[in-house]
Amino acid sequence: MTLTGHIDVPVERMEEIQAALPAHIDLTRAEPGCLSFEVTPCPDVNGRFLVSEAFVDQQAFDAHQARAKTTNWAEASKGIPRDYSVRVEV
Repeated sequence: MTLTGHIDVPVERMEEIQAALPAHIDLTRAEPGCLSFEVTPCPDVNGRFLVSEAFVDQQAFDAHQARAKTTNWAEASKGIPRDYSVRVEV
């Protein structure tokens, strides 16, 4: 199960996002079933972060989604536009 895409952070929320992001990355990478999790600044679009994540299965992905909704990251990034694609490998 993979998710790829981006989040477009408005300049007025950049400081808050950058403060919350390291813990979000560390906590996600420590989750059972997380194969990889990357959030990196886009070299071409100011304020855009590229997101790439992979989990062993749907259950691990769902657990990540549930956990992430209860974090500082969820509060900091609430309402910020995202464009994600989720793919299930078979």
